[in-house]
Amino acid sequence: MKNIVGVRFKKLGKIYFFNPKGLHVRKGDKVIVETAQGEEYGEVMIPNRFVEDDKIVAPLKKVIRIANGKDHRHFEECRKIEKEAFQVCLKKIKEHKLDMTLTDVEYKFDNSKILFYFTADGRIDFRELVKDLAAIYKTRIELRQIGVRDEVKRIGGNGVCGRELCCCSFLSNFEAVSIKMAKEQNISLNPSKISGNCGRLMCCLKYESNVYEEKLKKLPNIGAIVKTEDGEGEVDSIEILKERVRVKMKDGDEYFYKKYDAKDIKIIKDAVTQNIDEEEIEHQKELEELEKLEKLDEQLEGGE
Repeated sequence: MKNIVGVRFKKLGKIYFFNPKGLHVRKGDKVIVETAQGEEYGEVMIPNRFVEDDKIVAPLKKVIRIANGKDHRHFEECRKIEKEAFQVCLKKIKEHKLDMTLTDVEYKFDNSKILFYFTADGRIDFRELVKDLAAIYKTRIELRQIGVRDEVKRIGGNGVCGRELCCCSFLSNFEAVSIKMAKEQNISLNPSKISGNCGRLMCCLKYESNVYEEKLKKLPNIGAIVKTEDGEGEVDSIEILKERVRVKMKDGDEYFYKKYDAKDIKIIKDAVTQNIDEEEIEHQKELEELEKLEKLDEQLEGGE
């Protein structure tokens, strides 16, 4: 067991563990910590706590000190420089006629470098831009391309549910999302209904995905032949969360439908079908483009 504190450097950013080195801190305290990129100013999100060794990536960097008045003032100065640098970079991007969108600027607490975050559809030759910015700020300049999800996370906004975007309120990591998840949850496959403010698939498709996957394993496919207490029939539809199926059965020359719990039926012959609804056919090209963009974003995030 090791004594740790959890520190976050940005709103909704990841929480990193540090060795408190005998310091006792409270949640909300501002601290100066040692990182691989130099000293950083962060906020304590997890006060002193003992955690098991296997949950820690060793070696732990240390907390140098609880931030003092001088540290607070320097942190605010860094924020002012970031705002100024943002406007300067916008001007230089325009001068160099670069097809890129600047989204954020980060000035390191130890003055070691300034990071400029941007989005773009492809590769950008920004070497001349870096030279101009380095000449102005006399420090190391780094331009980092990010995905559109990261851009929206920095901008903020509300989702179609009316609440603040998940990425702006509690999500610290983006997980892979796929159209398959929407299919499994019987959600409309109209791209405008399953895409978020970023133009990518909504992150919330992932939240219940595991539940649906587990329940689908217990259910027959639509078109399967099953045995019920009323005889044999064909599965017409399924209610995934309730684990119920509607079975179509024949009575003489007519058909009737009845619902059964999945546990009360026996599968005689399952069906291997791909249920393609009208919306999927109508929006096939748009859905394929969405999938392609998702893969590109994953590659971009992996490259960072």
